Amino acid sequence: MQAFFNQSHTINCRGNLIDLSKPKVMGVMNVTPDSFSDGGVYIDPEKSIAHALHMIGAGADIIDIGGESTKPGALPVSIEVEKERVIPVIKALSEKNIPISIDSRNADVMKEAICAGADIINDVSALSHDPDSIKIAKETKVPVILMHALGPPETMQNNPVYENVLLDIYDYLESRINFCIEAGIPRNRIIVDPGIGFGKTIDHNLQIISNLALFHGLGVPVLVGVSRKSFIGKITGESMAENRLAGSLAAAMVCLEQGAQIIRVHDVMQTRQVVAVLQSVSSGKVTF
Repeated sequence: MQAFFNQSHTINCRGNLIDLSKPKVMGVMNVTPDSFSDGGVYIDPEKSIAHALHMIGAGADIIDIGGESTKPGALPVSIEVEKERVIPVIKALSEKNIPISIDSRNADVMKEAICAGADIINDVSALSHDPDSIKIAKETKVPVILMHALGPPETMQNNPVYENVLLDIYDYLESRINFCIEAGIPRNRIIVDPGIGFGKTIDHNLQIISNLALFHGLGVPVLVGVSRKSFIGKITGESMAENRLAGSLAAAMVCLEQGAQIIRVHDVMQTRQVVAVLQSVSSGKVTF
């Protein structure tokens, strides 16, 4: 596995250091009734906390908690509802000595989540949806994940068109990185995500995955989320998201081989095995 990322390999999550010289697995925790794969399954706080603990036990390096579905066509929820969904879970997990990211587009949710114990902001709008989010990111001094999406969830899949999908996404992420740096957020607190499935056709997604190494040119760690997504279903004919494990692992492997530092997944244990085997084969010894 080639090491494309040659800057500092450590992200500081308020004293909790994440060493990115080896790939990390981010476990998905959707506290929503309508997420594309597990909507409604973990809407109850006790179930979501139990599942998060299960993912930690399975080897998750980060838990990503979200209270608003951003699947294609999803409608926004109120700030209060989003808080009610995520804050109890974050509080319950905050003393488990594992970084927690808040998956939100809204500054008020970000702020309260960080006060409750979240360590990372993961924003599908790259801090563009809420004008106050850049202020929260700067003041709280937590790492931020900037994702590319072609518009809001309600409309992003309505005939997405690019002049050049790779360069358009690259340029957008570069502009958001520069926006953050100019606002006072240092480069070493920034992570990017090309946004598989967020305003992309299947051809767009395949181009991004097969050329993922391009995004290392941005000079920050690269996160990618391919787990159970619809492009896998279109390739395999599998309509049920929860039955796309094999395809998810295959896509994750391609991303890891191109140096992705963080893989966002639903199936933590299985993805950890992929990471361990790839690293061990690449180095010729057990290294994970």
